[in-house]
Amino acid sequence: MDPIQKELELIRAKAKDINGVELVACVAAMVRFKIKKTTHKSLDACFLFPDNYPHEPIVIELKSKVLADRLLYGLSQICEDEAKKLLGQRQILPMVEFINKFIAENPLCVCSDEISRIKRDLMTKDDEIKLKQKTSQVILKLKEGAYYLNAKLTIPDEYPEVQVGVEIKDQNLPETFRIHIVMQAVEIARRCVQPPMKKTPKDAPFKPKPSLGPVCEYLVKEVIHTFPKEICPCCREPCLPENPTNISNEPSDSRFIERVYCKHLFHHGCLDTYMKTPPFTGGKKCPACGNRIYHEKWKITPELAEARWAHKEARRRELSEVVDFLE
Repeated sequence: MDPIQKELELIRAKAKDINGVELVACVAAMVRFKIKKTTHKSLDACFLFPDNYPHEPIVIELKSKVLADRLLYGLSQICEDEAKKLLGQRQILPMVEFINKFIAENPLCVCSDEISRIKRDLMTKDDEIKLKQKTSQVILKLKEGAYYLNAKLTIPDEYPEVQVGVEIKDQNLPETFRIHIVMQAVEIARRCVQPPMKKTPKDAPFKPKPSLGPVCEYLVKEVIHTFPKEICPCCREPCLPENPTNISNEPSDSRFIERVYCKHLFHHGCLDTYMKTPPFTGGKKCPACGNRIYHEKWKITPELAEARWAHKEARRRELSEVVDFLE
């Protein structure tokens, strides 16, 4: 019997034993397998017999609607090299097992395009990104001047339908920022995979989208490469000290950092003075962006703030008059 026909018979008999693999076509013109781990970790592997097979490597074409073209191209090059190691032998089943194993052992393949964009568009020369395929994690080590932030992002099996996991491993920004950073990153990831609570009739049907990129963009652009360079809108001096060891973690300290709803940072002393100084009409506005300032520590109405300031000024004038009289 023709060696190719013998191999085709073997493929039909053995293909069902490979977990996660489905034999779609098995004829001399082409052998085709569907390899699927999850909805977004699937591809079709097509094999074509060259004229001098098996003394020439089998021709392999990889296709996928969900995996990145760049990843498929790289995997095709790897497969070609592996096939050359099997010259003179039956090659298709070993290559199917190799591809199946590669997909299983490289779970980050599902977000390869995002990782490429993160490296290209977000990382600076001082930043570092590490990939841990065994644990399906992306490790970010970000730096701006003397400040740093190290984050661990875990890619779940059902990504991108399920949001990326976020953990801040270490950082030297103000400690009060840690919880806020994590909560904001988690919320960004949630919005990628869950539809908005309030819908309008004009809204298109919700479709989950990848959350790794948006979370990384927030951590890089809005946190570590922004906070250390923030200027207090009131005193126009840097919010954070040049040396992170000089950060104040005492909420009542004048140099303690306050973050308001519009995302700007203030020195506590500057913001406290600003919030207690007129004008109060319409609420206090952020000097940097003009948006209304919201903060747990300053929740009184403009009317009450006006009344308190007037009372304080009256008291100050009374004391001044007494001092003048005594002199």
